[in-house]
Amino acid sequence: MLLPVPARLLVMEDDDDVAGPLLRALTREGHEVERVATGSAGLKRVADGDIDLVLLDLGLPDMDGLEVCRLLRSGGYDGGVLMLTARSSELDRVDGLDVGADDYLAKPFGLAELQARTRALLRRTTRAAVVPAAPALEIEGLRIDRDARRAWVGALEIVLTEKEFDLLAELCARRGTVVTREALMDAVWDENWFGSTKTLDVTMARLRQKLEAHGLPGLITTVRGVGFRLDGIA
Repeated sequence: MLLPVPARLLVMEDDDDVAGPLLRALTREGHEVERVATGSAGLKRVADGDIDLVLLDLGLPDMDGLEVCRLLRSGGYDGGVLMLTARSSELDRVDGLDVGADDYLAKPFGLAELQARTRALLRRTTRAAVVPAAPALEIEGLRIDRDARRAWVGALEIVLTEKEFDLLAELCARRGTVVTREALMDAVWDENWFGSTKTLDVTMARLRQKLEAHGLPGLITTVRGVGFRLDGIA
């Protein structure tokens, strides 16, 4: 599905002093921006639909932002999630990515960097939407429909985040060949990605866990120092 023009953004931030500049900066970019101050209100708004990107503060008053992100993904939200937080350790970043965030911005941050990361996330989503999708693929009982952005093993659907699906689809489209880490980062996270390449490893680990849980262990092979290869060609 193509993103609407302008994109619709939801800011989950309880601090008025932080939310005000965010809303003004993002509105200047031409986006339609809404704001909620609690996680529960944010979850309800996303469930109503039409949100392209969530900017999520981890320090919400009613629930932890990590739990909000986890509930967003388990509820089927496949739009972008950009976490905003004062927690800046590597472990905190990994925790955020592990529950399904696409990017992580530590406070304090500049509004120009925020706008750039927002553009990168929306651009990647738009690009993925307009690239012609390959026909449905079937590999070792795994079926992928790039038009529907869904994957199944037999009759059971694998619930994947946006990045997990894109990563799996990219590997399937080039199955049997090694796809470099750089090529995967460019294809799935945008060539202007600001974050660590550990994001790829975290997402790959989640994808492998889900494939293994559906009876497909070892489908993706790591080629040390180079990248990854999807084996088991049907």
